[in-house]
Amino acid sequence: MRHLRDKGRSLRLGGLDQSNRDQIGLMPKEGWQQRNYQFFRNIVIPSMFTKRTGDPRLDTTRRVGDDQIFVTWIGHATFLVQMHGVNILIDPNWALWHSIFKRVRRPGIALQELPPIDLIMVSHAHYDHLHLKSLAEIANGQPILMPRGVSPLVRRLDLEPVEMDWWDNIEVNGVKITFTPARHWGARYVHDLHRGFGGFTLTIGNRTLYHCGDSAYFEGFKEIGSRFDINLALMPIGAYDAPSGRTVHMNPEEALDAFLDLQADTMIPMHYGSFPLGGEPMHEPLERLIYKAGSEGLSHRVRILEEGVSALIKRKPSMRRAG
Repeated sequence: MRHLRDKGRSLRLGGLDQSNRDQIGLMPKEGWQQRNYQFFRNIVIPSMFTKRTGDPRLDTTRRVGDDQIFVTWIGHATFLVQMHGVNILIDPNWALWHSIFKRVRRPGIALQELPPIDLIMVSHAHYDHLHLKSLAEIANGQPILMPRGVSPLVRRLDLEPVEMDWWDNIEVNGVKITFTPARHWGARYVHDLHRGFGGFTLTIGNRTLYHCGDSAYFEGFKEIGSRFDINLALMPIGAYDAPSGRTVHMNPEEALDAFLDLQADTMIPMHYGSFPLGGEPMHEPLERLIYKAGSEGLSHRVRILEEGVSALIKRKPSMRRAG
């Protein structure tokens, strides 16, 4: 890592009070017992006996020019972003199991095939986004960006945690990274609601990539879209049928609405197909997204990747009105 500079303190929105505004509570809704029973009977237990599919691809690491941005979906919310000579991992997770929750599709890149990682970014402390064993394998003293209150969880891994509040920004070797709001919650356990959560924008020159992290639909997407001219939005589409009955993730239709709020050029879906985390069938999120995008005339702006497949971010003519 050649350059790390904090530039964001003047943009801080007040930390804890601001994130509480869009923090989702832990109280389940009525009927959660039956929903949990159906979730484990119909989704979790069958997935435990499902043959794991997918194979790591060995041709996804590359020498990236200064004017190129490649993004590779590794699976779930994990992406390798290669830009301006910097290799960045977002929400790295190579787990094959989270307790009894089986990963049914293998990561798209074998962990040992990664290029040298210069920077790690974690959107929040939930187990499927902050996987400590994966971090321990990757950690070699590089910085890690994470929300306020999460760094105590990773200090024993010999990382260099840099905590961020919403709208804080840091410049890393010419890449400007901003921590953006979300509507979710950050507790890793039950009572640690002090931990933050959010997404990231990465900007180099006139191109911006946005990783949503986890979020329910909220009006904040419009503000993010007003602040950045986003070329590529990585949007979660799965785990929307929460056994608790809480609205904690977007469904595919809401994710497409959020994409339009962001005024982004292209959307890549994520957070589906890897782990059985919601009550919906695991094939359903992508099918619903494809149908909705087709019915809205947006299929050409939604790019669906398989694990291990890369996309080159190209600068398209701005879709916003001048002035």
